[in-house]
Amino acid sequence: MGNPKAFITIPRKEAGYRPVLERVTDFGEVEQTLNQEDRKVQASRCMDCGIPFCHWACPLGNRMPEWQDMIYKGKWKEGVEILHETNNFPDFTGRVCPAPCEKSCVLALHEAPVTIRENEASVTEVAFLEGMIKPRPPKHRTGKKVAVVGSGPAGLAAAQQLNRKGHTVTIFEKDHSLGGLLRYGIPNFKLNKNVIDRRLKQLEDEGIIFKPNTEIGKDVSGAEIMKKFDAVCLAVGAGKPRDITPPGRDLKGIYFAMDFLAQQNQLIMDEPVTNPERINTKDKHVLVIGGGDTGSDCVGTSVRQGSVKVTQIEIMPKPPIGKNPDTPWPSSYPNILKTSSSHEEGCERRWVLNTIEFKGENGEVKEALVEEIKWESDENRRMTMVPTGKIEAIKADVVFLALGFVHPVHEGLLNELGVDFDARGNVSVNKQHQSSVAKVFATGDAVMGASLVVKAIASGRKVAEDVNKSLNLDL
Repeated sequence: MGNPKAFITIPRKEAGYRPVLERVTDFGEVEQTLNQEDRKVQASRCMDCGIPFCHWACPLGNRMPEWQDMIYKGKWKEGVEILHETNNFPDFTGRVCPAPCEKSCVLALHEAPVTIRENEASVTEVAFLEGMIKPRPPKHRTGKKVAVVGSGPAGLAAAQQLNRKGHTVTIFEKDHSLGGLLRYGIPNFKLNKNVIDRRLKQLEDEGIIFKPNTEIGKDVSGAEIMKKFDAVCLAVGAGKPRDITPPGRDLKGIYFAMDFLAQQNQLIMDEPVTNPERINTKDKHVLVIGGGDTGSDCVGTSVRQGSVKVTQIEIMPKPPIGKNPDTPWPSSYPNILKTSSSHEEGCERRWVLNTIEFKGENGEVKEALVEEIKWESDENRRMTMVPTGKIEAIKADVVFLALGFVHPVHEGLLNELGVDFDARGNVSVNKQHQSSVAKVFATGDAVMGASLVVKAIASGRKVAEDVNKSLNLDL
């Protein structure tokens, strides 16, 4: 640690966002960047704590104090190399990770943690601009072939790690382009798809084979994949959306959030649109049901399409602002109010509302009836939803269900392979990520349910270790 008092003398400085009136007119990334000198100063605030809670909180185990120190000293190459030892794609996590490391930073006690996430994105950008990140193809091939089904963060991380072990890796992706939810589920204003493309170029130059527009279980049978490959890694994500079924659910104008977000990204990339019905919120009242990040992304996308008003409702109580004694530091996921860049662009947010009915005209949704509820603890200390009888109507020409996902899609490949599922409907695996079917492994959201990009990358790295060990037994 080069400056042991920097955390006292230097305040936290964030890059911030582009002006609202400017950014809502396009889908460019909203987050700005600091110059390299400012970034070095921010990195100097890392205290190199005796117990690095940031490292503990990171699912990847990133060594924050070490690479922060490299940035502070201007050793960008060494910094990005340390990052890459634990994280295949810091340029992804530096943009879309909720930064559990910062929530657990000791300086978070005073609500001014080190800008770890922004520093992570910055050091990767410097590394790309200056040619520090280059393909690393293996020197020798083992002769073993691995199929990775799915190209989200877990699949890409697993593929890169396995390829570097010398195995021949083929990634199968059902969509037009690789990237999974990184490409189709996250709006461009949070993650420019060029960031994904340059990583894909690196992976391709390292020798990984891409097979887009290929749905295993449909275009190619699971039996054929099992026959051609020595191991199969399922990285198919948790694609089954959670639904609600109040009266009127079948009215037109009610969509799953991911259908909306994916279509907008396809239009921006000038790709074939999978949903033939154009979802457009221009001049419409939009209701987003669900208060998480996906709901926030629907808000930002609706604003950019020109909606009249966007309302976002959540069934849970409004979290406290700043600090929550129920989730104290160093909790990596404190339950506090989060206000995204999309919320700042124009959105009415409301809590403890349960949707009880949709009403419409001529088969199209026009409003949603919602009831205010209370959460009370029962005799087993479990929180129970209690209706209050206070009902109101919210005008809604378009409704987006941003309620998360329940488990991977079972129909098709998973059922054909005959893998077992756990109680939640996820692919059941042992400690070595092996499914109930010989030589079939699973990773990411398909195993743990919908989660964070950083957890998916960590899971992909771990399954690669396990697949490699199983293949080496036969060498």
